[in-house]
Amino acid sequence: MNTLMKSQWREDYKRRLCTADEAVKSIKSGDSIYVHSHGANPTSVVEAMVRRAPDLRNITIRQLMTMGNAPYAQPEYAESFRVSAFFIGPNIRQAVNEGRADYMPISLSEIPCLISSREVPVDVCLLQVSKPDEHGYCSYGVCVEAAIAARKAARVVIAEVNEQMPRTLGRSFVHVSKLTHIIEVDRPIPELKIGKPTEDEDAIGRFVAGLVEDEATIQLGIGAIPNAVLSHLHGKKNLGVHSEMLSDGIIDLIEEGVITNDFKTVLPGKVAVSFVMGSKRLYDFIDNNPLVEFQTCDFINDPYVISRNHKMTSINSALQVDLTGQVVADSIGTFLYSGIGGQEDFIRGATRARGGKAIIALPSTAKDGAVSRITACFHPGSGVVTTRADVHYVVTEFGVAQLYGKTVSQRVDALIGIAHPKFRDLLREEARIFPWYKIND
Repeated sequence: MNTLMKSQWREDYKRRLCTADEAVKSIKSGDSIYVHSHGANPTSVVEAMVRRAPDLRNITIRQLMTMGNAPYAQPEYAESFRVSAFFIGPNIRQAVNEGRADYMPISLSEIPCLISSREVPVDVCLLQVSKPDEHGYCSYGVCVEAAIAARKAARVVIAEVNEQMPRTLGRSFVHVSKLTHIIEVDRPIPELKIGKPTEDEDAIGRFVAGLVEDEATIQLGIGAIPNAVLSHLHGKKNLGVHSEMLSDGIIDLIEEGVITNDFKTVLPGKVAVSFVMGSKRLYDFIDNNPLVEFQTCDFINDPYVISRNHKMTSINSALQVDLTGQVVADSIGTFLYSGIGGQEDFIRGATRARGGKAIIALPSTAKDGAVSRITACFHPGSGVVTTRADVHYVVTEFGVAQLYGKTVSQRVDALIGIAHPKFRDLLREEARIFPWYKIND
């Protein structure tokens, strides 16, 4: 950094200060706008942008999952805004399935390159960052992910500087000079509260934990099942973490010395992550904590990087698994539900790691036990996220099906064995559609 930047960043900061309504005047019809993800959603700027809806037309909103409302996705703003989502969260799910918003299937690792190459243009970047340090650097806080690529690509960068945003370390900083407009806010980061696991979720967590070896590097998602897995890892030794996301359950394992990161081969000694979602306890834990290394998702989710980790163990969820091991994770038939996210990245990386394991964990049933998630054939329109070649293990509350190195007939038997007992006879009958499968009548 040159001397001028060192001495003048405070003046630059003051010149860029404005209200959200003033900042969004730099948005023009036809712009493509990136919205910072998860708990970093800059809601005051988003709300100001929506207030400008009568003056704007053909705005494309690009986002992953954002916490809070997405008012631009409401039907009354259809002429002004259209969402193009890399991942479908609850706040845009209805708009996507009603055809008022779009979904772009893509692995998380590829999104930054898609933006930086201008294959997916970004004209305006809306961020939420921490207050600047003594050198004028703000932190991207709870979410780095694709924000750096979006910020670099944008003509205009509008940033909420939130007094309560944690200062996270790693590749997580942007200098005040890179921000076009600054809006000061002071509000809590949205919290994701996860209830106590059910008996079935706890059983899944116990089975998955049994597959995690000492000294393994783990990746987990967020939700009741990942938290259940974490709760059963307390007897393990010297685990490491390389994961696109973190949740609260990780803290106790770190404080107890279960997670040491000593045997990791990528960023050894560090918990490597791209974003976090959880409670204020988690946000306080990551604040200015050198143990936690934030990196962009094109690094964290790069299958080659993942594969370099010692005993990389990937644990992901699914909506359905068919009897040959194919995994549906982003749709229920033609209904688009979520996204590819990092599942494919981590499963591909884990399968190629020395001593690696790729695990899919899901309840055996849906709709209060009315539907089996283990199925002979998917609903028409369902999209396969993970192929039958990549999954090592499938886990339900009834046990573990090892698929790696197994024939398709062996997979059918193994997966029926972890289906809910009330569906097993039906699945055996439905398996008759496979000409290569011989059932013992």
